[in-house]
Amino acid sequence: GGGPAAAVEELISGVRRATDFAEQFRSYSESEKQWKARMDQLLSLSMVWANHLFLGCSYNKDLLDKVMEMADGIEVEDLPQFTTRGEFMKK
Repeated sequence: GGGPAAAVEELISGVRRATDFAEQFRSYSESEKQWKARMDQLLSLSMVWANHLFLGCSYNKDLLDKVMEMADGIEVEDLPQFTTRGEFMKK
């Protein structure tokens, strides 16, 4: 409960926790500009990973290889199963 104000407060709290978590990976010598660029790249790569695993999106092989290498060791249970266009066309 609590309505819209509580929902906004919960959202803000979640953003603060995520920001605090990410800050621990910031190098002491990184400028704000460098940090923002690195965070933007990491967030983009994480979206590629999530879109590929959970939505079945396909990407350039080199990009996907890099993302999957970075995600090595991350275990996700109960992933959806997707049929590729090639598999679908064979039917």
